[in-house]
Amino acid sequence: MSTVTSATKEKLRAPAADELDAAERMSRDELEALQLTRLQQTVHHAYDNVAHYRAKLDGAGVHPDDIRTLDDIDKIPFTTKDDLRQNYPFGMFAVARQQIARIHASSGTTGRPTVVGYTMEDLANWAGLVARSLRASGVRPGMRVHNAYGYGLFTGGLGAHAGIEALGATVIPMSGGQTVKQVQLIQDFEPDVIMSTPSYLLTIADCMVDQGIDPRSTSLRGGVLGAEPWTNSMRLEIEQRLDIDALDIYGLSEVMGPGVANECIETKDGPHIWEDHFLPQIIDSATGASLADGSEGELVFTSLAKQAFPVLRYRTGDLSTLLPGSARPSMRRMAKITGRTDDMIILRGVNLFPTQIEEIVLGIGALSSHFVLELARPARMDELTIRIEAHPDAMAAEVDLGVATLVERIKITIGSTVGVIVVENGSLPRSEGKLKRLYDLRS
Repeated sequence: MSTVTSATKEKLRAPAADELDAAERMSRDELEALQLTRLQQTVHHAYDNVAHYRAKLDGAGVHPDDIRTLDDIDKIPFTTKDDLRQNYPFGMFAVARQQIARIHASSGTTGRPTVVGYTMEDLANWAGLVARSLRASGVRPGMRVHNAYGYGLFTGGLGAHAGIEALGATVIPMSGGQTVKQVQLIQDFEPDVIMSTPSYLLTIADCMVDQGIDPRSTSLRGGVLGAEPWTNSMRLEIEQRLDIDALDIYGLSEVMGPGVANECIETKDGPHIWEDHFLPQIIDSATGASLADGSEGELVFTSLAKQAFPVLRYRTGDLSTLLPGSARPSMRRMAKITGRTDDMIILRGVNLFPTQIEEIVLGIGALSSHFVLELARPARMDELTIRIEAHPDAMAAEVDLGVATLVERIKITIGSTVGVIVVENGSLPRSEGKLKRLYDLRS
């Protein structure tokens, strides 16, 4: 085990042009021609092999032959999580059961889980896209990658694992939880990069401090982080606390898993969507109308190359914006997820998201990043209370000023008054995977 300083840490670097996949080097015209061919094939495949899609398309008066341009995608009805649940477990599969090489599923905490399947070719494509994502993050063959995403039915752990191997890097398959052991293995195995949720990486950093370890002194140079919305303020905190580059990887099990999109180390300006495999749209959540690039709305994806589980216009519930490509000019970027349609809080007529609170909290030094939101209705009106821990080094007067600043900034920025309760350090739950910020106590 060695101690690393900022002066000795080698920075992650962007891939050279000849290291990119052929699709990453396509012109926009070439990419859109490929998208149209694959879209037409996907719609035919879904129509011919999935009864649900055939009924949906027939009900809308749409035949696969009607898809002649990319704009014709708007003729296709949306797919929702409820559609997947109603066809539980295998009704959305488009290949024979014998061709399914792996099954994943969501936790099902709010109802039946959503079940997804993969053929061997699907798994190879998935691994290749995660490898592309890691390479965009600055990961190179031979590097050691500590994988702290959960293994099992959740797509994160195994999806990341296969991509690390496909890149030619060394995987350390730690999975989630056992935070003390996470710290030990980071110290002992000296990985270059960690993959986890951003909130869990901060939990790991807290555990290092508890053990007298400077989080900046480890071998880690980068973090490829996702599976939950996180702000650029949280990125800054992670990068400063651990002296690493923090990159955003995006995915969801219904569309593939991690690796649908990823930030590029040279720009860090939002994940580039791998548009040779996924066709994105932004829609108005209320009306379903398609919105122009640059408009914020709900993110919708159509898969373009999946065999076992094609998805047509899947409503993700994630709120974002489509932007022009930068480091990969032909492929559009998505702005960081600002929230989800199902975690929006309507407080006295004002819409707000946990990520908005997070961004304000992380700008106040006397307060820590450990907080939860409690929505209650003690009388006729909804009330939002923030339970938060103070920064361990902050004095009482600094904490009091921090609380007053938090209330004032929320009022100015969001337009609502909230309550703030400072709780004992260590009393709030620590993330070991996806962080739950909002607790609705109104029922």
